[in-house]
Amino acid sequence: MKRLVAYVSGRVQETEYIAKVTDFAGMLGLKGVVENLDDGRVKIVAEGDEDKLKWFEEAINIKNSLIQVASIEREYSEPRGDFSKFYKLVDKGETDSRLDIAAVHLKNLIGAVNGLNENLGRKMDTMIGLQKDTIELQKETIELQKEDLNSSDNLLEEVRETRKDLKGYLEQRFEKLQSEVTEMRAALRVKGII
Repeated sequence: MKRLVAYVSGRVQETEYIAKVTDFAGMLGLKGVVENLDDGRVKIVAEGDEDKLKWFEEAINIKNSLIQVASIEREYSEPRGDFSKFYKLVDKGETDSRLDIAAVHLKNLIGAVNGLNENLGRKMDTMIGLQKDTIELQKETIELQKEDLNSSDNLLEEVRETRKDLKGYLEQRFEKLQSEVTEMRAALRVKGII
């Protein structure tokens, strides 16, 4: 077990650096404290296994778009057992100013969401109007299809009647032709031709 006291310089305040340090310490099971100093640095006191403290040192050397660690001054000593967990210290007003900034961002976000809702509402009204128009067109199309179907049924019935009439007419003509052929045969027999 060892105790690490580190002074971190760079762009490390008001950048979520302390929150990340607290998360890393929690993941590694370290105990201690982290706090912002008046001179712009961050002070970290951590106690735990020596190997975990080495990993912690590497983890807290953060360089990304928000956080830029410039240097870390380190001092190792024997642990004192002063801490039961790892936590962050904040000055009076530090949390309040961050809450004020968060409130501004939240207000902007609410305004953007309300604008989005209004825009979405207008679009939904337009879509509902278009759906109503589409339903009316579909109803008209169905009525036209029903009329076409009725016309088709009427035409089919007319064709059936015409076919029936034609069949009757053809049967009569066929019977008449048979009768005439029978008479002609009889006449030809009488004359001895067949």
